Amino acid sequence: MDELSPERFYDFSIATGAAVSPDGDRVAFLVSEFDSEEDDRHTSLFVAPTDGSAAPYRLTRASNASSPKWSPDGDRLAFLAARDTDASIAVENGAPEDDDEDDGDDGGPVGDGPKPQVWSFDMARGGDARQLTDRDYGVSEFDWAPDGERLVISARDPTEEDEAYLEQRNDDGPIEIDRLQHKGDGAGWMDEVTTYLFVVDAESRETVRLDNAYDNEEKGDRRGLQPAWSPDGSRIAFVAQHEEDPDDTHARNVYTIRPDGTGYQQHTDADLTISAPEWSPDGTRIALGGGDPDNWYKPTEAYVLDVQSGDLDSVSASLDRTIAFGGNPQWLDDDTLVSLFGDEGNTRMVRLNADTDDPERVFVAQGRSRSVSGLSVSDDGDTLAFRMDDPEEGADIFAMGREGLDAEKGAEADEAGLAQVSEVNADLVEESHDCVRVSWENGDGVTIHGLAYLPPDFDPEDPEPRPVVSSVHGGPMSYDSPAFGFDQLFWTSKDYIVLRTNYRGSTSYGQEFAERLRGTRGDKEVDDVVTGAEHLVEQGWADEDRLYLTGFSYGGITTAATVTKSDLFAGAAAEHGIYDFYATFGTDDNHLWHEDEFGLPWENVETYREISSITDVGDVDTPLLITAGENDWRCPPTQAEQLFVSVRKQGVDSRLVVYPNEHHNIGDPDRAIHRLEELSTWFADH
Repeated sequence: MDELSPERFYDFSIATGAAVSPDGDRVAFLVSEFDSEEDDRHTSLFVAPTDGSAAPYRLTRASNASSPKWSPDGDRLAFLAARDTDASIAVENGAPEDDDEDDGDDGGPVGDGPKPQVWSFDMARGGDARQLTDRDYGVSEFDWAPDGERLVISARDPTEEDEAYLEQRNDDGPIEIDRLQHKGDGAGWMDEVTTYLFVVDAESRETVRLDNAYDNEEKGDRRGLQPAWSPDGSRIAFVAQHEEDPDDTHARNVYTIRPDGTGYQQHTDADLTISAPEWSPDGTRIALGGGDPDNWYKPTEAYVLDVQSGDLDSVSASLDRTIAFGGNPQWLDDDTLVSLFGDEGNTRMVRLNADTDDPERVFVAQGRSRSVSGLSVSDDGDTLAFRMDDPEEGADIFAMGREGLDAEKGAEADEAGLAQVSEVNADLVEESHDCVRVSWENGDGVTIHGLAYLPPDFDPEDPEPRPVVSSVHGGPMSYDSPAFGFDQLFWTSKDYIVLRTNYRGSTSYGQEFAERLRGTRGDKEVDDVVTGAEHLVEQGWADEDRLYLTGFSYGGITTAATVTKSDLFAGAAAEHGIYDFYATFGTDDNHLWHEDEFGLPWENVETYREISSITDVGDVDTPLLITAGENDWRCPPTQAEQLFVSVRKQGVDSRLVVYPNEHHNIGDPDRAIHRLEELSTWFADH
């Protein structure tokens, strides 16, 4: 197999966001594609039959789409997009004939470019999408009313004082903040503009604000108001924090309100981070995801709220597994739910009983070599759609009937009623690689699990030692499951083995395993990563002189900590990490997390010094590449600068790469390609 060039990243597509139509016959989904000419990422909306009988049909091209949702009758498909204003609205608003003459003082919103609005395709009659909302500062979320004639939306609604301040900011004036959460990664400097729920008439666009349904603007880890309209149309559920300073707690509660703005009611007070309210078909209960607001190592559980009695009960506690990101419970019928859980280095479906804690692992036909995400269920509960990753076959949207949940282990696709809906990386699938599960005993005698992605011609039974990239996941409250990703394809095509370690602190193995890392840094996870690489050497898989280490976010933290304690790796790359926890407190957007685990830095100086790799930077001998995002406020770039200067002062071979205009990610395609080129060159040179 030929090496995969970094430029092939432009050929890589990502399918997500499955949304099944109410009758289960069609599924809408999103595909992100990378444009080499514009050096940008575009996300388009597609629709396909759930039986896989026809190729997907592209509905959008010109702008990024998100959050597809079908109207209750299935005749319309709404989505969010920042597109040029609908011509009919422009005429109604008396838009200037020549936009070039617009001096910006027309009372319009502060800031440039179109804002995200709700748009809708008429799937019965065809034609272009119609704009359903016209909010000056855009729309962040929405849901259909059961009658299909109204929407509930979340949108910022600044006061005149807010507008004056935003204008000041837009003109490079001073930033003035009273809020504790003064910054958020990807959001920038925070303001005090309130986000409200509004009810919008889908035909006339007439809008009514629900004054009691509000929240402060999102910060780094917040997920908005998450509105959900009840099946009978009488109430709207939403998630917020109205009882305490929302900047000083991660606790969130469920509230409901009538569509006319009356009947505001709080339903939970359980000291949980509540998310994703989902009404039961009969409207008597609401399913929720609920996590500990302080201790993020505890599993996020599935809860059922009785709307009348207020009883809130976990229906997944006995599973001792965490709800996967985006895998919150959905109703199959009035008594049964399905959810996605992290389970021993995999993401799989679990069927839940709404009346008792009796979870059941289902869809065993998925196997251990594939992982699922982004679950959607039709209104009648008979059709499910989701993305499924297979490291050898790709990552695509699939659909199946409810009966597929009970398909036996090893069942073929037709036996499980499984239909592949998309095929987004056909050319790259030809560059296939194998992914196998590995396990080893760490220095403390604990069994650690991981995934090894193997070069195409590698024989595990008769191995020829290969170079290894030990790639450490972020979080740490996360886990690696089988995935089809460009990074793995790139490295295996260059004859590297990629080792992904689910170190102590990783979720999906239960609370006790995850909490072993709580309150510590730089010891247990380092041991797990080092012994993993050593295990591959012992197996004859790895060349002990060509072991390399990298990781992003918490993976970057672990990388830096590892090279202060071990010289095992020939080269390392710490990407977008934190290396001085004392210095970063208050300069990132994670002060609540750090306070929970380590207390306040001025009260626990020694603890903060002990957990920081910068304290032991004098022990670093490993050549170290260090990367950062210029606007990363999760792991500020000053952390990378500090680590770079500290190792460089000692004569350690090191290099600093800072990506302009990037937050806690690398979203620009050219920069993503540059990252791979930098890593590849760094490892090859060492």
